[in-house]
Amino acid sequence: MEHILQYFIIIPFLGFILSIFLPEKNEKLISGIAFGTVFIQFLGLVLFIGFWIFNGSEDLNLKEITLLKTEHYEFFIDFYFDKIGAVYLFVGALLTSMTATYSRYYLHREKGYKRFFNTVLFFFFGYNLAILAGNFETLFIGWEIIGISSFLLIAFYRERYLPVKNAFKVFSIYRIGDVGLLLTMWASHHLFHENITFMKLNNYELVNEHLQSHSFIGVFIALCLACAAAAKSAQIPFSSWLPRAMEGPTPSSAIFYGSLSVHLGVFLMLRTYPFWEHQTTMRIAIGLMGFTTSIAASLMARVQSSVKSQVAYSSISQIGIIFIEIALGFETLALIHFAGNAFLRTYQLLVSPSVVSYLIRDQFYNFQPKSKKANFFFPKRIENTLYILALKEFNLEGFLNLVLWKPLKTIGKSLDFLDIKRVYYFFIPLFVLGFLAYKFKVDLPQQLISVLPEVFAFIGLVFVFKSFSERKSPFLAWILMVLNHFWIALAIVFNDKVSVNEIAFYLVGIILAGGIGYIALLQLKKIEMRILISQYLGHVYEHPKFAFFFLLATLGITGFPITSTFIGEDLIFSHIDSNQIVLAFFVASSFVVSGIAGIRIYARLFLGPHVKTYHELPYKSS
Repeated sequence: MEHILQYFIIIPFLGFILSIFLPEKNEKLISGIAFGTVFIQFLGLVLFIGFWIFNGSEDLNLKEITLLKTEHYEFFIDFYFDKIGAVYLFVGALLTSMTATYSRYYLHREKGYKRFFNTVLFFFFGYNLAILAGNFETLFIGWEIIGISSFLLIAFYRERYLPVKNAFKVFSIYRIGDVGLLLTMWASHHLFHENITFMKLNNYELVNEHLQSHSFIGVFIALCLACAAAAKSAQIPFSSWLPRAMEGPTPSSAIFYGSLSVHLGVFLMLRTYPFWEHQTTMRIAIGLMGFTTSIAASLMARVQSSVKSQVAYSSISQIGIIFIEIALGFETLALIHFAGNAFLRTYQLLVSPSVVSYLIRDQFYNFQPKSKKANFFFPKRIENTLYILALKEFNLEGFLNLVLWKPLKTIGKSLDFLDIKRVYYFFIPLFVLGFLAYKFKVDLPQQLISVLPEVFAFIGLVFVFKSFSERKSPFLAWILMVLNHFWIALAIVFNDKVSVNEIAFYLVGIILAGGIGYIALLQLKKIEMRILISQYLGHVYEHPKFAFFFLLATLGITGFPITSTFIGEDLIFSHIDSNQIVLAFFVASSFVVSGIAGIRIYARLFLGPHVKTYHELPYKSS
């Protein structure tokens, strides 16, 4: 029976591939393929779940394919199905089919009609892959697909500045959460000495045996999981991104940020619950996070001026309560709450345009100011303070800017000396010297060899910091992103015994994607004469092919699951020891900041308001 699981991945994938080749003007065919794909998936799920329940509801596990295997490491795709997956898959298929039906008419004659349904099917494929994932690696593939499809749908109205800016903000928060999953995969490999599956994770004796002798790693993994879940489900301190995500079309807001995508953090904690359920401190921390988020989001929802923002904060509040339920061990209640909240928020967001239109007419003809009621719970000063704090969203965005984005920009600005000449004439020769020292086994002091991996990884991290903050040359930013991976590879070869094939497997995707991206930049410069990344240029309208290939190159160089880079990154982590937390943090941070920097270059060059004569305008620093 477990062999049927793979078809719930194949169906959405085939629908997505088919939709790419459809004619752009045939709206009926495009929407028909999208709805048909999701509805076939829904019918198949209903039959499968019914048959599964009839046969005793036993957990199913399917190891599908091994993509890479070495002496100490194995990367394989694994599928897992239980009651958590059954609920999430059923709700996802039902709501996506309803939203697809709604979108057929809501987006009629929209110039991005095909692009919308392509992205929705891509998201649906990633969602099913994440829910059916049987290990962290498979989950991370779906997790990344959902992240990039979120970015594309928030920036759906890409001719406007605000949707593109907010899409980049949301994607950046997602990437911060990815640090948690990357470090989770690394630490779990060292804890269990294998690519652990979720089926084995349900074995209490196995988990307890490893945690007794490695309690610190267990706490570390639990914290990383909580960080990833908080970022994905907009829990404090990451709550401010969800209303910004509402810049996309109403149907995508409903399916992403009202129902499915925003509940993936809940899914992650439910899926890994057997691992951290006996860590009392962790359960208290998760419960407090949910409680704080629920209170703050409830207050913020009451002062919003737009209906979509109000629904967004209301959804965050309910998700906070779901986290409390999970922390208390009420798994079934959390699943019921998830389904109810998903259905309610999807309905609210889909009817929001009609509700707003009705209320505007109603207020125009029947407006009566409400009488002011005395508040017996709070003194006036406290009430006003809470009102201002809620209006300012408890300064959560300012807090993230202070602790995350401002330090990154400050570090990047301090690296202004790092220009192309210094990269070519100093850092590349330095890399060659380091490689030759390793190749010919130069006799270096042991104390120096012990710190070289951290030093080389730090140089790679400095490169992506500069790439992230670069405002002039996209070529410099791109080259620094590529070189970052080479310095990480050099750090790993000095850290552990690595075969040439392993390093080649990691770097071949980087070289291919880096070359494609650099060629696209050269061709764009030939046409536009001058390209800077100090503002959004909107070149996608004139050069859609360049935009497409550059996006593919960006995804490839940042470790998206379309090249060997993704598997190579996981392979690299397997050569970092469990006590090398600093090295693991440098490498994980490099991968994450590199992803943010790559999407930033793409967004600045190809999205936003179209500047036809940008090369004629003077450069304005901002």
